[in-house]
Amino acid sequence: MSESGLRKRSPWNQFKRSVRRNWVLYLFILPTFVYLVIFHYWPLYGVQIAFRNFKPAKGIWGSDWVGLKHFRKFLGSYYVKDLFRNTIVLSVYQLLASFPFPILLAILLNYCVSNKLRKVTQMVTYAPYFISTVVLVGMLMVFLANDGIFNQILGKLGLGPIAFLSDAGKFRHIYVWSHIWQRTGYNAVIYIAALAGVDPSLHEAAIVDGANKAQRAWHIDIPSILPTAIILLIMSTGNILSVGFEKVYLMQNDLNQNVSEIISTYVYKVGLLNAQYSLSTAIGLFNNIINVAILLTVNKIADKLSGTSLL
Repeated sequence: MSESGLRKRSPWNQFKRSVRRNWVLYLFILPTFVYLVIFHYWPLYGVQIAFRNFKPAKGIWGSDWVGLKHFRKFLGSYYVKDLFRNTIVLSVYQLLASFPFPILLAILLNYCVSNKLRKVTQMVTYAPYFISTVVLVGMLMVFLANDGIFNQILGKLGLGPIAFLSDAGKFRHIYVWSHIWQRTGYNAVIYIAALAGVDPSLHEAAIVDGANKAQRAWHIDIPSILPTAIILLIMSTGNILSVGFEKVYLMQNDLNQNVSEIISTYVYKVGLLNAQYSLSTAIGLFNNIINVAILLTVNKIADKLSGTSLL
């Protein structure tokens, strides 16, 4: 092939031709591209402070290079085991407890006979998602206080007050089940959409064969939405060490800190409160590397077992 022909088929030339033909579509994705570059890729430049003894007065390039010093300091500290244990236990508990509820809600709504009841139920379960984390934790503080509504109800039943907020053993349960209450309706939306794509002829054939709703849900609906569920599960495992910082930090107190101190809250305290910027960056980078490794591992396992994966 001639040199001019190779130039015409080069990736850059093909891209330019595509832009000229579809410039309106590229214009639509331009804001997203700019956002990703500014807020997600450009900040990666600062990750190098994890390998430096960063001093704000000297700047990034003026700070001394220390290699893996901060990683060794974190991994060799006496609190690293507690941080990893608290983070993994809380994250896995949340993942396993919250995973089936959106699927169950979507299936129940799919078989709901009354359209009005379906809409009301979906609106009621979806609405908590719009409650901010600060407001949600404030509600928990009010409802679960010693004189809160839950303890008042327990008092009427003669069960006495329960120290919900000061008992470290109850922290994880409060965190996870409030998360389930807040996110189940929102997470069910994608499963409702997946169920809408199930071939109606499958249900018609099952009804002719005498299958009830439970059998149709088990043999038709669940297998149909299983690939979607697996993809969402894989994506969730990629954040297994990145439990939400805000809610944990707001619910944290001196009495439950032995179970509520996780990696994200520790990074905040080390980086912003103690001004150890390099150490906090090293911990965050290490945390992200572990998350990526877990994501790739779970993705590979899911691909081998079910044939469904992200790639």
